[in-house]
Amino acid sequence: MHENRFHKRSIFLIVYLIFALLPIYWMVNMSFKTNEDILSSFSILPQHFTWANYKTILTEESWYSGYINSMIYVAMNTVISVTVALPAAYAFSRYRFLGDKHVFFWLLTNRMTPPAVFLLPFFQLYTTVGLMDTHIAVALAHLLFNVPLAVWILEGFMGGIPREIDETAYIDGYSFPRFFITIFLPLIKAGVGVAAFFCFMFSWVELLLARTLTSVNAKPIVAIMTRTVSASGMDWATLAAAGALTIVPGAIVIWFVRHYIAKGFAMGRV
Repeated sequence: MHENRFHKRSIFLIVYLIFALLPIYWMVNMSFKTNEDILSSFSILPQHFTWANYKTILTEESWYSGYINSMIYVAMNTVISVTVALPAAYAFSRYRFLGDKHVFFWLLTNRMTPPAVFLLPFFQLYTTVGLMDTHIAVALAHLLFNVPLAVWILEGFMGGIPREIDETAYIDGYSFPRFFITIFLPLIKAGVGVAAFFCFMFSWVELLLARTLTSVNAKPIVAIMTRTVSASGMDWATLAAAGALTIVPGAIVIWFVRHYIAKGFAMGRV
């Protein structure tokens, strides 16, 4: 009976993995083809294997600059989001103040709001202060959604740390900055890793704000990928190669924080 259940679970897992990985495989498969091969025939493997699509992306500035721009504002947003969220999450975790539950709920509602709602205010504000088409503009815009998420994640991890640790540190003469950096922060490093991962992920895949608030100097790869239409039609092969490369940064981040994410799931906060 036990072996039968294990067999069914194995079959379900295999079917799920095939379903989940098939689109990724097909995109990678298309990236090694030519447009003629993609449009003319259906094949599991490339019939005329080529690296030309990746060469185009890695050698033409109009393509690789998009990846650089995306990495710059995503890194800026991740660092700022976690830095701002740490003291806020500590306050929600350790103190009780008037309206704390309402403020916490209001923060989360920003995460639930579609980005299009804030598009016009950001556009008008950045145009007025001269921040349009800059990396910091996109990074600051994404703070509206990532800071609440980071606060929510970190508050859950901090809630699992006994308050006695704080009190003992104060009795031993630790100042708050010294206590927070040397004692408290190492205890919640898993939470910091999880929060940084989700901030990175949401900022990396966001398209509407990133495309609208930039034009040339800070244009992200997700916006550049929408410009693959020419007089001869859609450049499917180059688009597939660009899509395959956009997975790489996320996969690298997941590799480094995989243990922290697993711990976050175990704690029920992710």
